[in-house]
Amino acid sequence: METKRRPWLKIAGIIALVLLVLALLGTAGFVIWANTTAAPMPEAIAALESDEQVKVTQDPWLTFTPVDTTPSTGFIFYPGGRVDPRAYAPAARAIAEAGYLVVIPPMPLNLAVFAPDRANDVIAAHPEIQNWFVGGHSLGGTMAAAYADTHPDQVDGLILWASFPADNNDLSDQPELAVTSIYGTLDGLATPEKVLGAAPLFPPSAQFVPIEGGNHAQFGFYGPQSGDNPATITREEQQAQTVNATVATLALSQ
Repeated sequence: METKRRPWLKIAGIIALVLLVLALLGTAGFVIWANTTAAPMPEAIAALESDEQVKVTQDPWLTFTPVDTTPSTGFIFYPGGRVDPRAYAPAARAIAEAGYLVVIPPMPLNLAVFAPDRANDVIAAHPEIQNWFVGGHSLGGTMAAAYADTHPDQVDGLILWASFPADNNDLSDQPELAVTSIYGTLDGLATPEKVLGAAPLFPPSAQFVPIEGGNHAQFGFYGPQSGDNPATITREEQQAQTVNATVATLALSQ
């Protein structure tokens, strides 16, 4: 005689199947969300072309190398969350034109939180560089700060664009670390209050550079960003001020 199947087993099986489907859909949804990046603007694509001043390569990372000088200082830049790394090409090119190696490593699922130690690979690939700075925009900057915190012997400085460290990344005990935090006064995401509120996490020598009228999205070339405020200066002006402050910090290594 066939044994009757217990109802609770059938219900448990249905529940398990539903949970599995929801988990799969959730994972797929997250991957789709993470890979829906802010597209680089035409100016960013144009900045990827090599010329007589800067050589640009795109494999395995975006690398900008000055042509007329052999750089001894490098800048590893972590992109903002869900922003195409190419969106930072104009600024990277301008920094390279000033005589510095600039490397922008793409991140898994376009989120630097999944590869905060990516700088290790870049440093290993460039033994000719004597001084290294790390930095990044928004979430990328937060992860660069985490790297500087956990690798104090690897980097000479940290440069943040519209960003601040997590509370557990206290860099105040690294007096030799050169830190510059660049922020827009109209940033609706990394607000001035948040950026300046992170001051206790930095060495006393840390520099804060406000860009009057700057916002969050104009640190890159990828268009407007949800939650941000309109800027009252042009993207080009904000970029120029950002590059100047970045180069001034990199020059401390000379």
